[in-house]
Amino acid sequence: MGVGEVSKRILFGRRLRSSRGERLLPKRVALPVFASDALSSVAYAPDEIFIMLAIAGASTYVWSWKVGIAVAIIMIAVLASYRQQVIAYPGGGGDYEVAKVNLGTTAGTTVASALIVDYVLTVAVSISSGTQYAAAALPFIAGNEVLFASAMVVLLMALNMRGVRESGTVYAIPTYAFIIAVLAMCGYGLLRWLTGDLPSVASADYQIVPTPGYEEPLTTAALIFLLARAFSSGCVALAGVETISSGVQAFRRPKGRNAATTLVMLGAIAITMMLSVVILARQMGLRYVDPDDLHRLRTATGDPLPQDFLQMPVIAQIADAVFSDLPPLFYLVVSVTALVLVLAANTAFNGFPVLGSVLAADGYAPRALGARGSRLAYTNGIAFLGVLAIGLIWWFDAKTPHLIQLYIVGVFVSFTLSQLGMVKHWTRALTTSRVPRERARMQRSRMINAFGLVLTGVVLVVIVVTKFLDGAWISVLAILTFFFIMRAIHDHYAKISAELEAEAMDKVPPTRVHAIVLVSKLHKPTLRALAYAKATRPNVLEAVYVGVDAAATDRLLAEWDARDFDIPLKVLHSPYRELVRPIIDYAVAIREANPRGVVAVYIPEYVVGHWWEQLLHNQSALRLKGRLLFTPGVMVTSVPYQLQSSRAAAERVRRAEAAAQPGDLRRGLGMDEEDDQRRGDW
Repeated sequence: MGVGEVSKRILFGRRLRSSRGERLLPKRVALPVFASDALSSVAYAPDEIFIMLAIAGASTYVWSWKVGIAVAIIMIAVLASYRQQVIAYPGGGGDYEVAKVNLGTTAGTTVASALIVDYVLTVAVSISSGTQYAAAALPFIAGNEVLFASAMVVLLMALNMRGVRESGTVYAIPTYAFIIAVLAMCGYGLLRWLTGDLPSVASADYQIVPTPGYEEPLTTAALIFLLARAFSSGCVALAGVETISSGVQAFRRPKGRNAATTLVMLGAIAITMMLSVVILARQMGLRYVDPDDLHRLRTATGDPLPQDFLQMPVIAQIADAVFSDLPPLFYLVVSVTALVLVLAANTAFNGFPVLGSVLAADGYAPRALGARGSRLAYTNGIAFLGVLAIGLIWWFDAKTPHLIQLYIVGVFVSFTLSQLGMVKHWTRALTTSRVPRERARMQRSRMINAFGLVLTGVVLVVIVVTKFLDGAWISVLAILTFFFIMRAIHDHYAKISAELEAEAMDKVPPTRVHAIVLVSKLHKPTLRALAYAKATRPNVLEAVYVGVDAAATDRLLAEWDARDFDIPLKVLHSPYRELVRPIIDYAVAIREANPRGVVAVYIPEYVVGHWWEQLLHNQSALRLKGRLLFTPGVMVTSVPYQLQSSRAAAERVRRAEAAAQPGDLRRGLGMDEEDDQRRGDW
């Protein structure tokens, strides 16, 4: 086994047979795998609410818990709607499938475009936010957030390429640790509040200078607009809830029912955590502004804060105060929060590759996105998502508030269209059912989806209006870009499919095959190519030599005559020392003389054993093949000749595969193909 194969097994694990199929998850593992993004949004959704309210100063924080309740109501409506969806579509596909089936391909492509933007931003936002929490506990990360975040994306890519079961095990422990730690922190804080012992956070004594234009008391219209901005920012808490509907196939049976139960668990945990954090932050006197607006934070005496001041995220400030007498618990909360935010990107790494494979099957994405790797994961989709996310992290300097402005538009576009699709689904189903109990269930489901449609549609309008100039226009532009790219890909595949449609004339054999063997000199590769071409029994067979030097041409002609070949040698004179053009012109002339015939060109090629040898050989053959492939009626055949270096390279590989190291058999590194097949563990 070569070094590359051993390294691949260490990184990604042993290959799995296609017959092993999907690796199904129980609910206890599916919750952290598919819902960690929505759960981890508790770590940055409250931050965004307070950042928006801080525009008018700390006095508007009185509205924070009301904004939180409004977000919770939307989350309940969306989760209830998705419960109907996963039960109606247990085969998965998510919002894209629902929109495509019920609203048509245009709506389906729109949803897919929004989901792609959503998945990429899920990775970028989660990783960037996790990096901020990591910097709060580990000061050496401060200033290197972009590099740290990029490294985390690469690590997640590698873990996901190992397969769902392995990644699920990795993510389950920290996700549950995060849930327990945050709920314990909130429970302890609320207990101290009820007993009158609730401390203040470190920023409670700070002042917030209102943003220019908000210094005066707010009018009713200005207050409504500010609350709408805070609400739209807080709606990032809903990001990721659609991932469960896309990954229903990964659940154990009954898939739809298990996915619906997981949605209920997600909603109960996420809403409890988010509202607890918002209420505690308000009661503990939190002061929190955009990281780029730290100059608006002042000390109690009105003095600016130091230049090196580090503003800790909301949960970190609460944990620092609540566990002031138990510092290890503060580090535990911050650490698991940072870890789960990094791992929350896993929801996108589980959702996007599946979506990409569905789009590839439908012809809206490159076919490579539908190919499974050695561990049955869609490795191309995982790599594509990781590269785009790293690009966003570098472009926005791993700053969560900047990325948030782009985030939520795509989420609610897919929400709204999927709910509209579900309303149409239930309306159509009602026309085919006559059983009273089934009709009552369908009507109830349609009512739930209709209510979700109205709410998500209103929220989408609010988000676009309040966030468009703050960066939401970039998301809109990205969605449109992906939409037109996917339509172009689909049109291309449709055009190619129509062009390749078999017709009656396609099975008619050519009337004449004119074979030419390219000759550079008389040596073993040339003789092998001549023998092979002769064995194919063409109608006409001739050798062709491009003469650029009179003396070399004369020597070849003399040697050709001396060997007494029964194959004629044709010399194409090239006064300008071109090698490719004379052959192209000659092949075209033969084809034009007999349009129903074909020209078969045989090219002798060396097979070498080192990469640097490839640079020294076959360059003319590569250029010639590149040109001949675009010439109608011309067939190109490479006749390989293995040089000694290629045989040595093959022998080295054979010896490496045969050499069993101590412990290889135990690790599965020394088994041959028969053993692998017997164990069924490719």
